[in-house]
Amino acid sequence: MNQGILLYGPPAAGKDTLTVALAELDSRYVLFSRLKIGSGKSAGYRMGTSDQLAELEGCGDLIYRNDRYGNTYVVDRPGLALAMGGGCVPILHLGQVAGVEAVATKYPAAWSTVLLWCSREATAARSKSRGDRDTEARIAAWDATEQDLATNDRSAWDLRVDTEASSPGEAAVLIDQLVRESV
Repeated sequence: MNQGILLYGPPAAGKDTLTVALAELDSRYVLFSRLKIGSGKSAGYRMGTSDQLAELEGCGDLIYRNDRYGNTYVVDRPGLALAMGGGCVPILHLGQVAGVEAVATKYPAAWSTVLLWCSREATAARSKSRGDRDTEARIAAWDATEQDLATNDRSAWDLRVDTEASSPGEAAVLIDQLVRESV
């Protein structure tokens, strides 16, 4: 069965950093590049159009969609199938519990669910240090993530990692162990 990792957490919790650490640990780990309709940062995304979004919706290949920062971000069935090819273990970055649930439900695979967490202050400091122009929006997204967790089952995670207390290398080893045990 195909495997994948669903990384959930607020902005600047370390999703990008952990993805790099996992890829350094094992080359099978690859970032799933979500389809992004909009503008701004394009690194780590497959840039798309409104027509592509409509086509995915029309043929039932849209697994999850969220709108944030003035853009639309999509997890799509063809993209996931491609990412899982060749024995790769895709890592999906998600900022909503609904996204984790949608992917786990609508795309059969051995999903490892990981909750990454950091404080609101850490999100603000990390956002500023990496040069985000929309730090206030990221803090608002942190608040939304905290609310999302408050209204959803916190016990649903296979692993929880406090990225202020664990180094990226330590967290990557824990996630790698989780994935290997799920086979």
